Amino acid sequence: MTVSPSDHGPGGAAELLDVVVRLNRWVTHHSDWALPLAQVRVLSQIDEWGQARTGDLARVEHCSQPTMTTRVQRLQARGWVARASDPLDARATMLTLTEEGRAVLADARATRARVLQALMAHMDAPERERVQAATRTLGALLEIAYANHRHEQNKTS
Repeated sequence: MTVSPSDHGPGGAAELLDVVVRLNRWVTHHSDWALPLAQVRVLSQIDEWGQARTGDLARVEHCSQPTMTTRVQRLQARGWVARASDPLDARATMLTLTEEGRAVLADARATRARVLQALMAHMDAPERERVQAATRTLGALLEIAYANHRHEQNKTS
């Protein structure tokens, strides 16, 4: 079911989220990759943060710490994730991507991009330009979200 902009607040926020989620799901479903999606998400999250703790990844992925530990162990066994001591907490370890992990993630992203590019090939040039403009606008919205989040974290620290 598609949500109309008037159903949930100003500016079509619910509709935007619905479309983004459905597009992401469609691209993921039609991407030809052997890697489980959960592993791609973990690699992507570590890439975004630069380094991560297993517990933080579990919270973001809405799973238990033992589940995330298993995922991380699989990634580490493949040589895609490395562990290092956390300089702020001797009991914890920080996870980073290895060069091979970055290459695997880049390949997964390229696979997904090809699926979307094939869809966009059916659009005319003005439509593709509007998608590019919307992408830039959504990127700016995401930057606002991150800036607000950092600001809120600094207030509580």
